[in-house]
Amino acid sequence: MIGQVLYQKIGLVIIVLVSPLIGTHTTLANEFMTTDIDSNYSRSKELTNSDMNTVTPVSQLADVSPDDWAFQALRSLIDRYGCLSGYPNNTYRGNQTLTRYEFATGLKACLNYIYEQNINSTTNPVAETDLKTLQRLQQNFSTELNLISERVYSLENRTTQLESRQFSPTTELEGEVILAFSGVQGTKKANGSGEPIDNNLTFGNRFRLTLETSFTGKDRLQIRLQGRDIPEFAEATGTQMANLGFDGNDDNEVEIDELEYRFLVTPQTQVSLGTVGIGLGDLIPTVNPLFSGSGDGSISTFGRENPIRRQGEGAGIGISQNLGESVNLSLGYVAIDANEADNGILGNDTYAAIAQLTWQPSDIASLSFTYTRSSNSFNTGTGSELTSDPFNRETEDVTANSFAAEASIRVNPGFILGGRVGLIQAQANDLPNQPNANIFTWAMLLALPDFGQEDSLVGIVIGQPPKILNNELGADFEDRDTALHLEAFYRFSLNDDISITPGLFVITNPEHNDDNDAIYVGTIRVTLTF
Repeated sequence: MIGQVLYQKIGLVIIVLVSPLIGTHTTLANEFMTTDIDSNYSRSKELTNSDMNTVTPVSQLADVSPDDWAFQALRSLIDRYGCLSGYPNNTYRGNQTLTRYEFATGLKACLNYIYEQNINSTTNPVAETDLKTLQRLQQNFSTELNLISERVYSLENRTTQLESRQFSPTTELEGEVILAFSGVQGTKKANGSGEPIDNNLTFGNRFRLTLETSFTGKDRLQIRLQGRDIPEFAEATGTQMANLGFDGNDDNEVEIDELEYRFLVTPQTQVSLGTVGIGLGDLIPTVNPLFSGSGDGSISTFGRENPIRRQGEGAGIGISQNLGESVNLSLGYVAIDANEADNGILGNDTYAAIAQLTWQPSDIASLSFTYTRSSNSFNTGTGSELTSDPFNRETEDVTANSFAAEASIRVNPGFILGGRVGLIQAQANDLPNQPNANIFTWAMLLALPDFGQEDSLVGIVIGQPPKILNNELGADFEDRDTALHLEAFYRFSLNDDISITPGLFVITNPEHNDDNDAIYVGTIRVTLTF
């Protein structure tokens, strides 16, 4: 029965008025395509105060009582067709009077549903007598039905306006803390000094606080504060090949580590602007993202990304353009010394630029081709000492052209293969004959996501840190042997906010010199996020 009548009355109005917004059983969005209820109604018309204040004829002011023909007719239709939802027993019964607008609300819901059924059903069409009953009800309650339509349309418009205007600037605070128990094992330093490697264990930490603000909902301002006290093993081992992917020692002094603003120009075009801490790798996508994070990816600097992406950090600008559904073109420029007064915003003679074409032909494969152009900024921090200075400190003007390719193939959800190669061609512009040096690197990657438990990761990296293959300055400035980087780590999550990553990597023939014994670097990285 209408039974709990107050509940019924309120429910009917809510159901019909909000059904276009929430997709209920009786959808008002399909506006009576086979009836003439809205034939004289224009959807461009807004509900105004004058509409609300129109004088209603006396005949339309009478309530609908349970004894009325209309009440009984509608109740019969509801019982047969179940055209009104919203009540526990899907009924419309009772013994209490309804206002004409309450009645029309239920009537409109039934009209929509029954006419839709009549159109879509070929086996159980609506009876002709019921269609005539509906037509008579429409005529008797045309005024109320039209007003309800206007109110619903007005509500739709107002809701759309509110949704389009509801965004307000918001700022979120995110944090990350890394606690690292690390150690290095070896005999002598790889720099030829003959000094022994200090094999003591170290404990360090790094914390980051990131403020992310959006002003329009399609942009992001990121300010990242950082303090860290994790030793770099390059000093202890005599080679930068031994550096961890999250190290750095600022005595835990808090500083602005990154300041960047990103916004959409079009749905397919994004622009990035940064004044502090922007690296080339921040301006282009990676096809092997499971290894790139300092807090959850590879434990080594070399393992995180292709070294040619590490040729510079400072103030930068980037543009990312989607060329269709599977291709992206990204461009970036970083001014290394832009914060120095005599260099200006473009960094003068110390800069790096990058262009990358990324292709994802399917959900299981990704491929990228990268080119960089750098000036006095080709040191990647991952290769031999000669790769940092292939011209014996005799030049102050070195430009480099770099080329790279990287791929990733997901064999199955728990098995991903990746690989990368990179070539840096450096030229000393202020030396006689402008000698060139070619620097090469490669790596193979294996990722086993969700290994053992959800959100875990096994990572394996096998590769060659940057090595000078040939140097026109002379054979004395070439790496004579080949070092290999062999790494394995396992990240497992205690919960959504805490992960622990034990890992180990070995450098054979450090500094590409087989006179040097292997160096072992191990760590237990604990990452807390909030």
